[in-house]
This record gives sequence, structure tokens and C-alpha cells, in this order.
Amino acid sequence: MSGAAQPRAAGADSALPRRPRVLVVRLDSFGDVLVAGPAVRAVAAGASHVTMLCGPQGAPAADLLPGVDRVRVWAAPWVTETARPIDDALLDEFRALIAEERPDEAVVLTSFHQSPLPVALLLRLAGVPRVSGASVDHPGSLLDVRLRPGEDLPEEIPEAERALRIAEAAGFRLPPGDAGRLVVRRDAAPPPVVAGLGRYVVVHPGASVPARSWPETHHRALVAEYGRRGVPVVVTGSPGEAALTAAVAGGTGIDLGGRTTPAELAEVLAGAEVVVVGNTGPAHLAAAVGASIISLFSPVVPAVKWAPYAPSEDLPPLVELLGDQAAPCRLSRARECPVPGHPCLSGVRVEDVLEAHERLLDRASRITPRSLRSTPEGAA
Repeated sequence: MSGAAQPRAAGADSALPRRPRVLVVRLDSFGDVLVAGPAVRAVAAGASHVTMLCGPQGAPAADLLPGVDRVRVWAAPWVTETARPIDDALLDEFRALIAEERPDEAVVLTSFHQSPLPVALLLRLAGVPRVSGASVDHPGSLLDVRLRPGEDLPEEIPEAERALRIAEAAGFRLPPGDAGRLVVRRDAAPPPVVAGLGRYVVVHPGASVPARSWPETHHRALVAEYGRRGVPVVVTGSPGEAALTAAVAGGTGIDLGGRTTPAELAEVLAGAEVVVVGNTGPAHLAAAVGASIISLFSPVVPAVKWAPYAPSEDLPPLVELLGDQAAPCRLSRARECPVPGHPCLSGVRVEDVLEAHERLLDRASRITPRSLRSTPEGAA
């Protein structure tokens, strides 16, 4: 019968190359792990099992990534905010984790300003036989596969592409038909208060550091203006941002600060007409669900690397980047704005956001053309 499975000859399985168990390492934040998604899928296409090793902040994002069989959480003392002593107890903890996962190799994913060598040393001490990563510093015997940033690895590329190139150097490529976009698992439902909405906008006012934040007063004024135009606004944020989201929502927005899981937040973002967000993890989550994004992007880190990654060969860009990318704080990696008045973002007006919204409506083929100035059906 056509398409029926054929019996294997005795010993045929032994002739097939064994697919390795692979540990993919990304030890920093939620958004950092999300942009590693294409690299993870490339590894999964050539591996028998993929464990993702993440820090506490990034692990919830790893739970959303296709291709991950297991997530392990380990707080690296050179990454986390809380200092850990580097002693025998830490080494024993790491060795025990590796012994449980039994990886044949590790792929260490890092940003341009990070080194893979600390974790590569621990991987070697734990007995991992093959380690790949990108390192400016000479790795000695710590890396079996080494990409040299600026030589083998161009630096002016998005972080998602950087991670994918590290995976490719290790021998893992995306399967046919995978275009390398950000993708997450979609297995949750939005909260009922959002599920009942038709048209709505998401405003996410929080950011990991003040230097990346549009002023709270601007956010509040934007929500009020959307309300005046009859457009519902859902304000999102983490539990630690509940006071901020409540202030921004005011009397017109729907405040979901601290009230969604990452999977639920993905669904909230996916249903939005537009997502207004700074340079923070939910911006990458919005890109992963195909949302139209107004990115309030502070240039303290390069936009070419960290703007929401939404490449498309057949659709116009669904990201509008706002903020002065040539401001004096450019590339400073500052946590607190070094320039009085925070001009790179405070200079972005509510009107600028609304105009960007109109441009996205004009371009986004998945949204029925309509004007932000019109009154939604059913609105008073």
C-alpha cells in the first residue's frame, strides 16, 4: 500500500547517526530567552532531547518555546542580581544538574557584551564533551566550536539571528519551512475581561530599568486619549508593576497588571490591534505572536539588535520604532538615564504614537482597514 511503513532490515537502526542530547544555555532575562527561540528550534531539529538551562527571570519564557523538552533553572552568579558565592557548593549543584540531564553537548547563547567562558568552564568540569559559543576572548580548550564576534559573527545583526548563527556553527539548522521568526506555544486563553472585547489596544508601560521607560505621565495621557476616541485599552505589567499599571489605566483602561501568566499575556498581545511597549521582554513576546507593535525604544542598547524581531518577506513591517536613536545616551547601556529630562523617550508625544498606530493600520494586512479616528461599532 502506498505510504505504508516498510519493515527495516536487521541492524538498520544501528547505521543511523545517533541524535545528541543537547543543553541550550541562555542565563539572563525573559526577552533574551524569547529571542533565542529560532536557535532552539534549530537545535531541536537535530537533537533527540533539548534541555534549556535558564536563569530565574528567563525560565518562564523557555516554557513557551517550541522545541524545548525540559527547562532547568540555575542562577549564575555572574548574571543574577543576587550575588552567590563561587564555591564547592555551587560547583556541586551545577555538576548534579548536568549529571541529571546527561547532555552530549551544550550550545551557549550569549549577547554581544557577554562571555560564554564562565559557563563553558563549569560545563567542562561537569564532563560535557562538546561546547559551542561565541567568544571575543581566546577560549583555550573551553570551546570546541568558537565563533569570533566581528569576524565569524557580524555584530550588527538582530539578537535572534546571532543566536541562530551560533546554533548553526554547532551543526544545527532550522528545518525546511521554518523561516526563523519568533514563535511561542499558544495553549492558553486570554482572561475573560479581554476575551469579550472586539477591538482593543495593549499598553505595556513597564521596563526593566528607568532608562528604557517612556514617562508614566505620557502613558497615562495615551490611555486617556484612546478612551476619548472610544478605543478600549488593556494595560499589562508584572506583579511588581501593579502600582504603575493602575496609575496608567486610570479610570478608562482595563488594568491587568500582575494578573496574567506569560501564556495568558501572549494571548492578550495576540488579540490586540496594536501593542504599545518599550524595550522589554513583552515586546519580544508581542513579536512572537505576530502583533503590530509600536516600540518606544531607548537607544541605550542598539535597536538593530534588540528592536522587536519581526522579519517578513511577504508583508510590510509590523513594527513602528519611536524614540531618538541618535540621542546622547546612545549605546551607553545605562540603567538610569544619563541625560537630564530623558529626552530620547520623553520627546515622543502621544500624537506620535497615534500617528504610528495609523501607519500600522494602513500596513497590517491582517487588520481590516479602518481609521483610529472613527468610532468603533457599538461604542457610545
